[in-house]
Amino acid sequence: MLVFLKLGGSLITDKTRPYTPRPERLEDLANQIVMALNEDEDLRLVLGHGSGSFGHEAARRYDTRRGVSGSDAWQGFAEVWYQASILNRLVVDALRRAGLPALTISPVSSVTAHDSKPFIWDPYPLQSALANGLLPVVHGDVVFDDVRGGTILSTEDLFAHLALTLRPDRILLAGLEAGVWADFPERKQLLGELTRENFSGQVPGAPARVPNDSGSAAGADVTGGMQSKVAGMLALVDQFPGLEVLIFSGEEPDNVHRALLGANPGTRLHR
Repeated sequence: MLVFLKLGGSLITDKTRPYTPRPERLEDLANQIVMALNEDEDLRLVLGHGSGSFGHEAARRYDTRRGVSGSDAWQGFAEVWYQASILNRLVVDALRRAGLPALTISPVSSVTAHDSKPFIWDPYPLQSALANGLLPVVHGDVVFDDVRGGTILSTEDLFAHLALTLRPDRILLAGLEAGVWADFPERKQLLGELTRENFSGQVPGAPARVPNDSGSAAGADVTGGMQSKVAGMLALVDQFPGLEVLIFSGEEPDNVHRALLGANPGTRLHR
């Protein structure tokens, strides 16, 4: 089974404090991943992570997501890359301390975007890493864009493009929230599942749409909130029958381990 797992920026950093990692959380998450891989020999994993209070802080300052033009904006492009790469190294360090053969496939040097969407990406290095027992790691990053000059791609953007060739069985998005709330910020009604039908309000009692703040984390986020995440993942589920997406809390003890082994501790998106 091939699984894409994202560790959200709100989970691995303090998004209310610029450039602040959560090292104890990173260590715990790495250990949960090791346990799952040891318990399921058939599990293959592509790991992604957000930029949290590292890349998002710099990206908001320079508005890099919208495009890059002019010397100041390109200086900002380099700054966003630098901050995102610092966090990536902290993530990889935690994985390697746990005994995982983690290897970053850096988007800035391997992905070309077209109008803020992944356009060219040779999957061979990532496929080869998987085939040889390595743990490929991708992350939200700046990339060069043939329309906008430069832009930022989220981990979800990267996962959606990789799904075209790798065809994962499940995509797991671990953040702070327990899942998608029907009544955020009250957080009394967690949606156990979402399909295209109840996302659009065709199922009685389901929300007509997922509000943009239905579980959004505090702090800067330049790549979209919960609404864009759900919409993008449902589009992917529609495209690949059988694919399941899980939005869940990585803060709860053992949740990442359980999700990797097939449990659904959150909101399951399916066709």
